[in-house]
Order: sequence, then structure tokens, then C-alpha cells
Amino acid sequence: MSFRDQALAARAASHELASATRAVKDRALHAMAEALLDARGALLDANADDVERARAEGTAQSMLDRLALNESRIAGMADGLRSLAALPDPVGDVVRGWRLPNGVRVRQVRVPFGVLGIIYEARPNVTADAAGIALKSGNAALLRGSSSAFASNSVTVAALRRGLEAAGMTPDAVHLVEGGRAVTTEMMTARGLVDVLIPRGGAGLIQAVVEGSTVPVIETGTGNCHLYVDASANQSMAIEILLNAKTQRPSVCNAVETLLVHRDIADEFMPAAMEALRSAGVTVHGGDDVRALAQDVVEANDDEFEAEYLSLDLAARIVDDVDGAIEHIRRYSTGHSETIIAEDRRAIDRFTMAIDAAAVLVNASSRFVDGGEFGFGAEIGISTQKLHARGPMALPEMTSTKYIVEGTGQTRA
Repeated sequence: MSFRDQALAARAASHELASATRAVKDRALHAMAEALLDARGALLDANADDVERARAEGTAQSMLDRLALNESRIAGMADGLRSLAALPDPVGDVVRGWRLPNGVRVRQVRVPFGVLGIIYEARPNVTADAAGIALKSGNAALLRGSSSAFASNSVTVAALRRGLEAAGMTPDAVHLVEGGRAVTTEMMTARGLVDVLIPRGGAGLIQAVVEGSTVPVIETGTGNCHLYVDASANQSMAIEILLNAKTQRPSVCNAVETLLVHRDIADEFMPAAMEALRSAGVTVHGGDDVRALAQDVVEANDDEFEAEYLSLDLAARIVDDVDGAIEHIRRYSTGHSETIIAEDRRAIDRFTMAIDAAAVLVNASSRFVDGGEFGFGAEIGISTQKLHARGPMALPEMTSTKYIVEGTGQTRA
């Protein structure tokens, strides 16, 4: 099918989805999960081909990690679909309602967007997550994955469509968009056929979609995430959180990339933290003051504080106080997730009020900034914009609203 044919089929499917009951959608999600598990052998074979091709092309290890599937990750994809079935249906929720003095009743209710376009890199698990969230929120999905995951995405979408058919729903609720850059451009300019575009991936992809689209875009963002250790911090807890935030899965957007330490505890904290990081395989990059406190610290250039490593690398800097940390974060943050480790309530309140980010964490790992961890089920991405959606985006964020106005014959004077 051409992209236009796919978009028209998705538009027709969206009309069916908009009025589908929760029971119908939940049955379809369970059927999609079963179909995905039934296809795991073919999916693992296809993914092995994708990974081998990407490795031969010199793809970075962080991207290979995002691309790779195994039995556990496929099971997680199926579990994500099932978890969506267990969540409330956002469609029809009353956001607010009131009655006017003349007796007219006004309600603002959640409704689907219609057709969602998702453009994303690697991570074939996103294919199942996006399709499931779109379905549960009453939307059809046009999925434009990267060429590096084409085989994996093809098998995944074929399985999801079989699940939809098994549940008695139209398979046109989910499409994999194929083709070169011209098709991506067509998708980004398909205003009237696609209601909302969501880019998910690196800074280059996101910028290209935001700047090149005539379709409205919900902007997800990169994660240059910071962890500030205050003078009042429980230092052993700080090291434990730091290790989790950096090493639990370093290739994802909510992994910490920069460590900031209060100068008053640097002499004590830095050597212990650097040793723990070195033992975990992390390479620390820092200035002269950091390098003077620990061995094997690589000299850091200023530009290393500006972007994601997405690897077992970490930038480190000593700051004078909480305001020094805030100043650094304001300069370099991408507005994703910022963390303070502290016991001093004044420092905590100052940090949480001053930091402008989708998520601000206190004494907890930034790895919690995730739709599943927040209890949202699978997520479609983490938005760093400030409009309709910010932070992990799940079901409510995939809806718009409309006003329903009911009267008994009232007219305006």
C-alpha cells in the first residue's frame, strides 16, 4: 500500500475505534499480546538479522542495546499490552463539567485524536507500546520505525494485526509505514490525514520532525539528566542512587549523564563515588578539581556537559552550592529529569521550585521517570515540551477533548 492508502485506511479505522467500548479494546489488546508471543520465534530471528546488519555497519553499542530483543523483552512487550487492558479507558472521561444559570449543562470530555503518526528510531519494543496505547485511547496508528529495525518491526506489526483480526477488529488500526525519506516527508506533511505526529529518538530526528512537519507535533526530548548531591545528602544513599541512575540501563533517555557535587563534601564524597563508578565500569569525565580527587578521571571538555553519552560515561563537576547546581542545570539541561540528593528541606525546596524539567526527583533514581514505573502502563514517549503533554505520555495524553453542551430548548438572548 502507498502511504496515502495506509493513511486513508487508518482514518476509516479510527472512526470504528472512536466508538469502541473498553471491553472490545481490552479483548483486542490481549489478543495482540498472544499473537506477539506466538510470533516470538520469527521475531527473534528477524531481530538477529537487524542486529547483525547494524553491527556490521558500525552502529554504536548503545544503539545496538536499544535494537536488540530477547525472550524477556518480548515478554515485556506482551505484558505492556496486557497492562494497558487493565487500565481505565480515557475516552469519555469528563475533565470538567458544570451547569449554567440558564440550566444548560456543559461537559468537557476526552476523545481520541484520530490518527497518530509515530516516527521513531531502533527500539522495536516501541512498536508494540505505540500500537497498544493508540488502540486503548481510540486512535489508529501509523508507525514509521527506522530502517535498522525494519525486519523486527515487520514481524511485530504483522502479529499485532493478526491479533486485531482474531479479536474481531479491523487490522487497519495499525500500519507499518515503509519506504525512504520521501515517505517520511509525506507523513510529516499529511495534514488532514494524520492528526498528530510524535517523534521518538535522538536530537536529530526530533528536530527534523519538529521543523519539517505541517502536522501538529508532540515533541519528545533527549535526556541530558543531572544528579546533584547536596552537602546534606546521605552519601551512601547518594552513591547507590547514582549507580542505579547511570548503570541500570545507560542507553536510555532517563539515565543520568552528569554528576554535580557540593564543594563542602567533595573531598569526602568524590573519591568514594569515583571508586564505585569505576568498579561498575563507568568512565568519569571531569575538570581539574574532579581529577585531583580521584584516579582515572578523563579530562572533560565543556561540550561534554551538553549532550547525552548514552553509554557508561559520566560527566562530573563540583559546584559551590545548590544555586551553583541550578545554574549549571539551567545552562545544560534538556528539560527531561533532574535529581537532588539531600536531607536539607530548604535545599530540596529551592531545587524543586527552581528547576524547569518534565520531572524533578528527590532522593530517587531518574530511572523511575518512565510510564510503566509511574503506573501508566506502556508509554509512548517522554515529552519535554510545555503544552498539552509533559513527562511520560500514556493514555490521557493521547486524547484531545470536546465540549458537549446539553439544553432543554434554551436560546441566547
